[in-house]
Amino acid sequence: MDALHAEGFEVAIETNGTLPAPSGIDWICVSPKAGTELALTSGNDLKLVYPQVGAEPHLYEDLDFDRLLLQPMDGPDLIANTRSAIDYCLEHPQWQLSIQTHKTLGIR
Repeated sequence: MDALHAEGFEVAIETNGTLPAPSGIDWICVSPKAGTELALTSGNDLKLVYPQVGAEPHLYEDLDFDRLLLQPMDGPDLIANTRSAIDYCLEHPQWQLSIQTHKTLGIR
């Protein structure tokens, strides 16, 4: 990390949050999964795939993140999941919608 910082780089990670992050990370995005216990309860972004039984958004609202993001679950129900995520964000404005643009564009 020191070598990257010495060259002017910032270090960012996305993690499921089940392990502590090493020191020196500049940006932390935690994407929790249902049924796991979080070791990382603070960071920049909490990005939750929605809907997930056992990982409902209200379970994460009191954690220390700069932004709370809902990302519609991909798969055959993507359209319904996107609508549901939009509706949830409208009803709970502390959550923002996060779209996987590469999937919308057909880049897999």
